[in-house]
Amino acid sequence: MKVARRRMMSVSRDSIVGACALLAGACAQLGACTRSRVWIVDDLARVGGHATEVMGAPKAIDTERGRAVCFDGTRDGLVVGANPIAGLAAFTVEVLFRPDMSSAPAARVVHIAEDDSEDRALIETRTSTADRWFLDTFLKAGTDKLTLAQSHAEHAAGTWYWVALTYGDQQMRHYVNGALEASGAVAFRSLARGHTSLGMRMNHVSWFKGCVRELRISPVALPPERLQKP
Repeated sequence: MKVARRRMMSVSRDSIVGACALLAGACAQLGACTRSRVWIVDDLARVGGHATEVMGAPKAIDTERGRAVCFDGTRDGLVVGANPIAGLAAFTVEVLFRPDMSSAPAARVVHIAEDDSEDRALIETRTSTADRWFLDTFLKAGTDKLTLAQSHAEHAAGTWYWVALTYGDQQMRHYVNGALEASGAVAFRSLARGHTSLGMRMNHVSWFKGCVRELRISPVALPPERLQKP
């Protein structure tokens, strides 16, 4: 009798664990049971609880969107000692930023890199004129890589935007203010530990002129209705 009860309890536990695993998987796919990590970029010494290395003389100033770190486009940058998408098979990286006039033709806003490899995720602006820009995003893992850019989808400089890079089920997409602008297929494996640079490429080129206020990292590819908007 006791053996039978133990077997029943074991079956019951197995059923519950299995049901919970299925529910967790469904929640992850829908993004309903996940939380975004928020990095507020308002301090030169720490971002998202991680120590930074400061390049040049970026400034933490008060803006209409709150305190933010602003870069001069020639020598300012921050390197954060963490990779916020490490270990994620799917993710969304959202950035609240203001690209200013006369930024570099190709300016790196966010560069997330795995240590000891060339694998990375990038968010940058491309400028066609002194006061217009379009979004350029890039993923690379091993020999698999993809660039997304739509030069006709231009935006005015000097204004705050939410941009998002999402990846899941081998689909990469990017958005500006919640509107899809580009998508494509790529096989991107999850990255290991690494670093994140803000306002520049990791090797100290492609300087960004403007301000960065916030990063949000979600462990799923969020649908457009769940993305941050102005």
